[in-house]
Amino acid sequence: MIHTIDITKEHCPMTFVKTKIKLAQIAQGDLLEVTLKAGEPLENVPRSAAEQGFIVLETKQLHDDVYQVTIQK
Repeated sequence: MIHTIDITKEHCPMTFVKTKIKLAQIAQGDLLEVTLKAGEPLENVPRSAAEQGFIVLETKQLHDDVYQVTIQK
């Protein structure tokens, strides 16, 4: 199943905190599509997710400074 979260209005460290909370709510093997801004969130969320043992499958630019990172639990 694919879940989504939009953290474009959040600032670090809340970007990964909210992502981690959402990951805790989904089933093992499910995907989470995280919409976030370029800069610190784009650098920190995928790195932190990988450090926590999650699989970062894809990062793609949606427009200008907005990206989507797909993480598998």
